[in-house]
Amino acid sequence: MERPERASYVYAVCRPFGLASTEGLRGVGGHPVHLVVEGDLAAAVSAVPLDEFDEQALHAKLEDLRWLEEVARAHHKIVDAVALRTVALPLRLATVYRGDERVRQVLRENAEAFSTTLDELVDRVEIGVKVYAEAGARAAAPPAREASADESPGKAYLRRRREQRDRRDDTWQRASALCERADEVLGGMSRARAQHQPQNAALSEAPGENVMNNAYLVDGGRVTEFLEAVDELNSRAPEGTRIEASGPWAPYSFASTRVAEADT
Repeated sequence: MERPERASYVYAVCRPFGLASTEGLRGVGGHPVHLVVEGDLAAAVSAVPLDEFDEQALHAKLEDLRWLEEVARAHHKIVDAVALRTVALPLRLATVYRGDERVRQVLRENAEAFSTTLDELVDRVEIGVKVYAEAGARAAAPPAREASADESPGKAYLRRRREQRDRRDDTWQRASALCERADEVLGGMSRARAQHQPQNAALSEAPGENVMNNAYLVDGGRVTEFLEAVDELNSRAPEGTRIEASGPWAPYSFASTRVAEADT
């Protein structure tokens, strides 16, 4: 059987909404978005060139950071657009199937799991929360002790290094306490929490070291209250630490239902 020339790129599974609402939506590669509907489930899909998204092509393209950034931006744009219209279950980047009929089959085969997850996400959003520590904070450092007359340059150097280490340890202890307090407060205001690996400093423009990187699933009606709680925590954060929030976003971290990509 001859392989199809087009594949179906799926951004999210959702509840069906007015088909006219997809007019003007363009996703990866500028391709129009349409809905594939199966019962009370739908998938937001773009028809994309198969030769750009088959397994071999994707393996090569995922090494191209510029291409990856463009695809990620387009993918998230469509997920956000769908989430504004209905409850949405974001799928992972570059989820591709062999045409819309295969997408319908996936919706049928996973209907119960998809429906359960969508029900859990209705009127809820994701808010990211990060805690940072800066070991060089001035307030964390006691006044430098003058070298005594009988202290050699080598001993003075070792003493300064020990003092730097102690200041760093002190900042990390205070950052740890802030993480515990933040998680206690924010966890009590959210439906669920997802813990992610701290962000690599080399990949972040934010100063300091990221020591907590959590996502919280928050009821839409509590978003303002949640963000105000983050601001309050930050206003009381010990010197050398801070806490930041981002979002609200579509609930990527809580879209636990995942369906393996079909071979294209």
